[in-house]
Amino acid sequence: MKKIEAIIKPFKLDEVKDALNEIGIQGMTVTEVKGFGRQKGHTELYRGAEYVVDFIPKIKVEIVTSDTLAPKVVETIEKSAKTGKIGDGKIFVYTIEEVIRIRTGEHGESAV
Repeated sequence: MKKIEAIIKPFKLDEVKDALNEIGIQGMTVTEVKGFGRQKGHTELYRGAEYVVDFIPKIKVEIVTSDTLAPKVVETIEKSAKTGKIGDGKIFVYTIEEVIRIRTGEHGESAV
């Protein structure tokens, strides 16, 4: 099994969610996060004073899926989250050793 973490722009969340739904992804965890990469933040004016905003709002989407479906999930996120501009985000893929559904005690892929 694989865990796929994607850091994307907030306005792309619905598009990514809909695209993942179309390929059969039934569950995901979404978290509002802040960070920066090459964007290095930006400056804003507030009441006449200029402030540097280092951390940019992003969305983290986490999905656990089978090894066979993982490449399709990554491709789907990549296509649906892309704007072509700096700050589109990153996708990370991890190997998952075990999954346990607390309610039923199921293990492995059946617990996903």
